[in-house]
Amino acid sequence: MREPNKPDMSCARVDSYNASEIGAIERHNERKNDSYDNINVELDRIPFNVHYRQPDGLSYMDTLRKMEADGKVTTRGLRQNATLFDEIIIDVNTIYFERLGGYEYAKAFYEEAVHFVEKKFGTENVISAVMHADEINKAVTEELGKPVYHYHLHAVVLPVVEKEILWSKRCKDEALRGTVREVIHQISHSKKWASNTPMLDENGDVVLRQNGKPKFRRSYSILQDELFEHMQEHGFKGFQRGELGSDSEHLTSLRYQINADKDRLADLQERIKAEQLEYEPSHEAYMTAKEIDEVGQKTITGKYTMTKEDYGKLTALAKEGITSRSTLRDLLGKVDYYRDLYNSASVKLEKVQSLYEDLKEKCKPFLDAMSHFPEYVSLFLNNVKGLFAEKDAQERQAREAKEAQERQARAEREAAKKAKYKPKRSRDNDAR
Repeated sequence: MREPNKPDMSCARVDSYNASEIGAIERHNERKNDSYDNINVELDRIPFNVHYRQPDGLSYMDTLRKMEADGKVTTRGLRQNATLFDEIIIDVNTIYFERLGGYEYAKAFYEEAVHFVEKKFGTENVISAVMHADEINKAVTEELGKPVYHYHLHAVVLPVVEKEILWSKRCKDEALRGTVREVIHQISHSKKWASNTPMLDENGDVVLRQNGKPKFRRSYSILQDELFEHMQEHGFKGFQRGELGSDSEHLTSLRYQINADKDRLADLQERIKAEQLEYEPSHEAYMTAKEIDEVGQKTITGKYTMTKEDYGKLTALAKEGITSRSTLRDLLGKVDYYRDLYNSASVKLEKVQSLYEDLKEKCKPFLDAMSHFPEYVSLFLNNVKGLFAEKDAQERQAREAKEAQERQARAEREAAKKAKYKPKRSRDNDAR
């Protein structure tokens, strides 16, 4: 559960993809799959997702190809496995939206966030922007006793920069040599995210590297600043910019789920403890009331007598006892409910923890290699991306070849039909 005094914070994360990777991202963002790795996705909530921008019946990759064919962008000079798409993922704590209006407030918030993305990347370069409203936040749902969903935005953009093409020295017109021949819109992730903003220390001085050159702030961190400032200027307040240097936004989905489940378990333990503390005094008071039931003195005739004061006390306790029994039943029910929740969450956490440990063990050689030989790992990943891109190109060529064969077959069938009736018309003309 979120700490009571912890402020709501915004988060903007950037992921990059090449041609072979973007298909899986599109299927996730546009909800084209039948099932999802994220166990919090509720399929019957998919219609509540809001599409602010989406391709006109084309895939992300086909949209890029069309834009390139129309001369709007170019991938000229890029490697086969180069980054072509950036995904901007924006969100704020779930409870922030729940407190300020829920679904409707989230729609307005992320619509303005889309305007921010368009301003930064260019409206024509925003391929898709969709708010997911179908992922339930189990911790907040249990806390508030009603379904609460985690609203967040996925925006897929093209990292486009303007590039000047100059006339070469071989140009026959000497006056043109070295001047601008044309300006193209080049897709370039590295140039789009290049940072020239120096990093400052606590005294406001520029932080220098060992070679004396300044260190620059990460452009993703600058993106966080720009998003926060834009939303504040447009009236969306009540949250803070994500913590500088925090790695919370980079947690994997599995690791995040484990941490969230741990928080939920701790919360359930506190609730059970609180209910037990409330139950025990009530139970003790109930037993005391039973003991007081013995109040009175037995006379010779076998009847009991008591003072008026004792009678009043006993009557009051009797009335209180009726109420206490009802309260006890409610408290016992709550204890059982939270104990069941705790046991269920414990089982789920154990399964997820086991899955995480297995995954970490499988990835250990890769993580060790990343730690000791990062340059070789980077080279390996680039080669793997190249293989995927090559595989994607081969599959695309195979599909296109198959479609061409089908078109040719249809054309041949049409020609055969026409040829079948042509001789008959000729004979009719001869008869005339």
